[in-house]
Amino acid sequence: MTRLLIIGGLAAELGQAARIAQARGARIAQADGPAAALARLRSEGADLVLCELTHDIAWLMERLAAERIACPVIACGHNADAAAAVRAIQAGAREFLPLPPDAELIAAMLQAVSGEAEGPVHRDPAMGALLARAEALARAEASILVTGESGTGKEVLARYLHAHSRRARGPFVALNCAALPETLLESELFGHEKGAFSGAVAARKGKFEQADGGTLLLDEIGEMDPRLQAKLLRVIQEREVDRLGGTAPVKVDVRLLAATNRDLGAEVRAGRFREDLYFRLNVVALHIPPLRERPGDIGALAAHFARRFAEANGLPVRPLAPAAEAALLAHPWPGNVRELENTLHRAVLLAEGGWIGPEAIELTPLPPAAPATEAALAPARPGAPALATAPGGVAGLVGRRMEEVERDLILETLTHCLGNRTRAAEILGISIRTLRNKLHEYRAQGAPVPVAPGSGMLPVLPAGPGR
Repeated sequence: MTRLLIIGGLAAELGQAARIAQARGARIAQADGPAAALARLRSEGADLVLCELTHDIAWLMERLAAERIACPVIACGHNADAAAAVRAIQAGAREFLPLPPDAELIAAMLQAVSGEAEGPVHRDPAMGALLARAEALARAEASILVTGESGTGKEVLARYLHAHSRRARGPFVALNCAALPETLLESELFGHEKGAFSGAVAARKGKFEQADGGTLLLDEIGEMDPRLQAKLLRVIQEREVDRLGGTAPVKVDVRLLAATNRDLGAEVRAGRFREDLYFRLNVVALHIPPLRERPGDIGALAAHFARRFAEANGLPVRPLAPAAEAALLAHPWPGNVRELENTLHRAVLLAEGGWIGPEAIELTPLPPAAPATEAALAPARPGAPALATAPGGVAGLVGRRMEEVERDLILETLTHCLGNRTRAAEILGISIRTLRNKLHEYRAQGAPVPVAPGSGMLPVLPAGPGR
């Protein structure tokens, strides 16, 4: 359940937006102004903030940054307030929601910006067995490690576990450990006291305290810094957190779920992940198979996404043509469910007529294998260097700078992964932080960097009656 904090009065159109969000499953809290909202964020936290343009959004964004509170803010107001909307986006607001509110746009906002996931859609026996096991384990209190490739639906499964647990009425709080720098991640997890660092003008609860009585998901746990791993281990063992700058521990009652696309056993052997923490997290493991290993789910998911994106964009719901479904079934889906979702979003927008035909299915091809040449197939001469046997491969790189080769490899891999940073880092064998640092360098050099999926841009809805 998304925790939505609304800044402004709940009369008229903003109240209408609140009621729509509540009907879509959001838990609503309200503050009269940015200062009151900041106090609520310190004590209770939120997944998303909706703030009227009439308030000082720039001040709010500055305070959030100073106090290390990572919470997306969406500005809302009338389209006539275009200049104010631009200022809000420039100040750091994630998006702009026009008023009067559109129900489907709010649904898209809750999902795309706050990360709210839908229940598992499945038809394949492999996923059916996995969900049956997950439901049986959900009512226990043991920590669960959810593994699987990027895009397989690990957060969806985590929410499923929470919904079927004894803690279902409590909060579900999720935190991506790879999305934040170490200092911000520590404050997000454990909270801080007033004066703990420059900008900490008041005490603030971290994710552990916000999840008290419920479930906390630590996504991409394999990316956590070793120093924070040690602190996390103590929280799990003692069931209490030490806020930054705190003098006394705070008791917490949290069911912990962790998710990763990495082989944590290999990370332990390589010395990058603590063995004792690994065993604490891996009391029970649930592995989500990649989409290519559960083909029965492809058709069900495709139909689900086609219906969802048609409704969100005000288009008729159209079935998949047999040839289009055959194209989907033949694809290996390196980006898994996330890639399938992006593909169907494009297909819904591109399709013409009463069907979604194969011409609307734009698939990302795998890099072609280098053709074998006569030189490559010929036996190597005794004493000849290895480069001489592969003029179309490594030899083709001779004369280029190492930095150029590395840049092209990273950007090509990212393009292949539809901009998915986590999947690209996995293929390249580097940490996601290293990848992000490289991409920052490439942007500064003027290189075109593929946009990350779900980067905060909401679906664009066509004009229609009442819009």
